Amino acid sequence: MAMSSIRSALARVLIAPKLRAPRRFAATAAAGDTQPERVAAEMVRYALGGAVRRSSPEEAMWILEQGASNLQGGGEGSAEAVGMLMLAMSTLLYRSGRRQDAMEKLKATQQVAPSAAFRVAAWEALMGLHMEAGQEISYSVSPNDSVDLSIKDGSKWSDQDHLKFRVNAIKGLIALLNGETESAQLFADGCRDFAGRGKHQTESADVSYGEYLHCVGDFPMATQVYEGVLEAARMEDKSGNLLTAANMIPEEVSLGATCSYGQLLSHSGKFGEAEDYLTRALQKAEEQFGANHPKVGIVLTCVARMYKLKAKSEGSSSIMVQEGLYRRALEVLKAPSINSEGTNKHLDWRDIISLARGEYAELLLIQSNRKAEGERMKEWAEGAWRNRRLTLAQALDFSEPSNPTIVVDTRIGRIL
Repeated sequence: MAMSSIRSALARVLIAPKLRAPRRFAATAAAGDTQPERVAAEMVRYALGGAVRRSSPEEAMWILEQGASNLQGGGEGSAEAVGMLMLAMSTLLYRSGRRQDAMEKLKATQQVAPSAAFRVAAWEALMGLHMEAGQEISYSVSPNDSVDLSIKDGSKWSDQDHLKFRVNAIKGLIALLNGETESAQLFADGCRDFAGRGKHQTESADVSYGEYLHCVGDFPMATQVYEGVLEAARMEDKSGNLLTAANMIPEEVSLGATCSYGQLLSHSGKFGEAEDYLTRALQKAEEQFGANHPKVGIVLTCVARMYKLKAKSEGSSSIMVQEGLYRRALEVLKAPSINSEGTNKHLDWRDIISLARGEYAELLLIQSNRKAEGERMKEWAEGAWRNRRLTLAQALDFSEPSNPTIVVDTRIGRIL
């Protein structure tokens, strides 16, 4: 459909949302959805989909805001419709680099959420953004925290298995980041029976569970989980997954699963396959975010680490390739100068920048004419490192089997 035709159709919906939706809209709706939900779903697909790339984020936000305003109080399904639009608004804010505004929108969504499913979706995304920002959070927090008890819908989120799986997966991820491996295992145990079912929009939870298995060295099970997520991503229409937001949307999950699986293949010594999947992840990141987005730098760091592990395994050298990748990754991540002050202040992507700088420093230290630069870079990386599960030296050392396996999670830009 031409751009002008799409806009005309949406304009009619925005002006008169209670009119019968065009047949095209209804055909893409899920069975049992109400008229307001169908209208909201089409608005979300338009605002977050490919068409809006030819317009502006401001236009997309206007569509979502007007839709929420016009659908408010419109009868059966209107609360669910507004909830969808609010989740989409938070995603658009996040994509525009307005992380704090996205958080506030997710908190507001929790407050007015018409059901447990919406509360969990908003909470999952909110926790994802807190993790990405490197903020202190506890796994004891739950989707019911700060939610008005009067709007609960009779069934608690914990009574619904697929929602409980999503909650346990996020809590396990938080526990891993906090260095609380035993607690992470308890949440992972609660995920085991539900992982890999591919239903109820749990793919992001599957990735979190797979990353836990990967971290503790259960490569066979992690492989099954990652492959299941990637297979589901190939089979499903991502535009239909509307109860997700921010860095937990299907596109982010697909990127995360691809990159994590590439890392697993690298850790398993399957370097040809690892290169294939990490190249796919790099392409996905560039297509979704653009060549200069920090998530491209995160994937580039993973690619460089794969080459490092391959060189060690084969007794070869790929110094120039690795150095080029780390230099480009640090450039895209907007890493501060190693001579700059204020390293201890808040720094986005701190984990990844520290890791990339530490790896880069090792390459410099083995070159006699660059040792001094390597020492300064190493000192910077050690000073900036904040991971609670392992030291930077452990993260850099592939040769010691007793060292924990690290996994870079592209969704939250953190090292697990």
